[in-house]
Amino acid sequence: MQSLKRYFITGLAVVVPIFLTIYVLVVVFQMVDGILGRFLNVYLKETLGFYIPGLGLLLFLLVILFIGFMATRFIGKKIYPQIEKWFASLPLVNKIYPTLKQIIQFIMAQKEFGFKKVVLVEYPSKGIWSLGFLTNENFQQITSACGKEMAAVFLSTTPGPFSGYVVFFPKEEIKFLDISITDALKIIISGGVFKP
Repeated sequence: MQSLKRYFITGLAVVVPIFLTIYVLVVVFQMVDGILGRFLNVYLKETLGFYIPGLGLLLFLLVILFIGFMATRFIGKKIYPQIEKWFASLPLVNKIYPTLKQIIQFIMAQKEFGFKKVVLVEYPSKGIWSLGFLTNENFQQITSACGKEMAAVFLSTTPGPFSGYVVFFPKEEIKFLDISITDALKIIISGGVFKP
């Protein structure tokens, strides 16, 4: 009986993450495809007698590319900040939009700039080690004020790595780890349960 229970729990541990991953991907596909696909597919069904699944997703991606192209051009750089300022000032939107924007910028910043390295630092006190991300090493004013080469380390909080704080450490006191930034984020999000 005990072994049956163990097999069942092991089976759940294997099946549930796979099932949920597939489910989330299908739901996201249907949602994104449905944004523009429902109009296209109705038209295609009426005129050609069939529709193409995924056409709405493709069109959605093209619209995103076009908006990105326009936003990076001169006119977009002038107009976009004004539209964003107006949008962010709307009631209720001003509570949701800034938070979502920060999360997206945090995720995109890892792709564009990236944390330099995963590090261990003795923080908040000696003998207690915290996992962090080296963000910068070239702070001349801070280095000259402290009398030693200082580096900035971003310490994320669990379970959401989108918040945290920057602490400056002497570079010789920082221990560099040979793990990926993604794995370090998984460790932080899981509260130390995930083991790379």
